[in-house]
Amino acid sequence: MTLKIAVVTDNGKRISAHFGHARYYKVFTIDENHIVAEEMIPRPHVHDHDHDHDHDHDHDHGHGHHDPWKMLQPITHCQVLIAGGMGTPAYQAAQASGLEVVLAGGDIRKAVEAYLRGELTSDLRRLHSPHQHHH
Repeated sequence: MTLKIAVVTDNGKRISAHFGHARYYKVFTIDENHIVAEEMIPRPHVHDHDHDHDHDHDHDHGHGHHDPWKMLQPITHCQVLIAGGMGTPAYQAAQASGLEVVLAGGDIRKAVEAYLRGELTSDLRRLHSPHQHHH
C-alpha cells in the first residue's frame, strides 16, 4: 500500500513551526516503507496578513482569519500530516478529514524516516488555541 505523508514547510528542508503560515507542503510518497517520490506543493494563501510584499495579487477575502478546510485541499490524497505547530481548529479539521496529524519539528527527511520507523511521536504541546495571542 502506498502512503502519502505531507509536511508543512517554508523551504523544503525544515518543518515549519506554524501550519497557518507555511508556504508549502512537501509530500512524500512511501512504498513498502521507503520514500519513492517527493514533491513541493504550494499552499493556498488564506491568511489576510501576508508578510511578503513582493507580490500584489489580491488576497483571499473570506475574512474568517483561517479556513483550515481550504488549507487542507492540496493534501486530501495524503494520509499523514506532519506540522511543527498548529491551532486547534486546523488540527481538528485535519483529523476530521481523515489525516493522522503528527506535531513535530526539525529536519523534514529525518522526521519522515523516524515516522516510518514508528519513532516519531506527536507533541501536543505544539497545539495552540486561537485565543492565546490576546493578552
